[in-house]
Amino acid sequence: MSYGIEFVPGNVNVKQVVNLCKLAESKDIDFAWITNHYNNRHCYPTLAAIAMNTTTLKMGPGIMNAFTDTPAAMASFFCTLNEISDGRAVLGIGPGDLSTLPKLSISPDKPVARLEEAVAVIRKLCSGEEVKTPEMQFFKYAGAKLTGVNLPDKKKGVPTYIGAQGPKVLDLAGRIGDGALINASNPKDFAVGIPIIKAACEKVGKKNFDVGAYTAMSIDMDVKKARNAAKIVAAFIAAGSPPDIINRHGLDMGNVTKIKDALGKFDFKTVGELVGDKEIDAFTIAGTPDMVKQKCDDLKKAGVTQIIFGSPLGPDMVNSIRLLGKYIV
Repeated sequence: MSYGIEFVPGNVNVKQVVNLCKLAESKDIDFAWITNHYNNRHCYPTLAAIAMNTTTLKMGPGIMNAFTDTPAAMASFFCTLNEISDGRAVLGIGPGDLSTLPKLSISPDKPVARLEEAVAVIRKLCSGEEVKTPEMQFFKYAGAKLTGVNLPDKKKGVPTYIGAQGPKVLDLAGRIGDGALINASNPKDFAVGIPIIKAACEKVGKKNFDVGAYTAMSIDMDVKKARNAAKIVAAFIAAGSPPDIINRHGLDMGNVTKIKDALGKFDFKTVGELVGDKEIDAFTIAGTPDMVKQKCDDLKKAGVTQIIFGSPLGPDMVNSIRLLGKYIV
């Protein structure tokens, strides 16, 4: 089992993220994943700053996509970060945020096929190949090559983690990825996702695969504070979940609709009143260290091999990281 931590450089600035990553590293956390949203501070310079201020922590974007960034740009970025970090870079990449892309006037057509092509091109470029791909559907490169970077070690290549939710992307992750980053905190979701990944791995004869649970974490010695800090995150996840997910967790669709309406009006007081224990337990890991440890043990039993402590972490992020290091890692 390994552990990761996620930061959103929107609600905390870059210097704060770096300091929090240094603290996480001191608590034996293995990975730092930095979110990528156009409206926040950019993950590339944030990751470079983390690399220059840590020594053992692996790090990568959580996650990039091949709509807002080209494979050539991502390959160049990966090689640069890998050099700065002395070989600690990893790449998180997914189909793209289908709620954000239309705001940028980007039509998210065929996201899974585009993702598969992008990963293939990135790996070729990072191996030093001159890439000519006129036969490809999305990236018809005509002789692209990385000439001014240090290429990663050939044995390690580009450790690639696929951001996966639906069955098609989970299957793709198993076939082409080294790991998956799955936005879920509950074993019920992994009971559905992991068999798809395993079947895909078996098809290609792959034995080692890192199943990452990209959780919404909130830990505090005060159970009420911990769970209250998780309410808004649980609300947003519930509001964005399809009916089959809502039904899987036995939630009231009518209440979820009310939560969605309240979020649309920025009425967070009502949201707080509507989100109860069922929503919190379905979509987050929130509570005291003992409660969190039990939830993490349940994820391990479900087949998760990397637990990522994601936003909000808790009412006090510094204290949360210390608690995670003392009681969970």
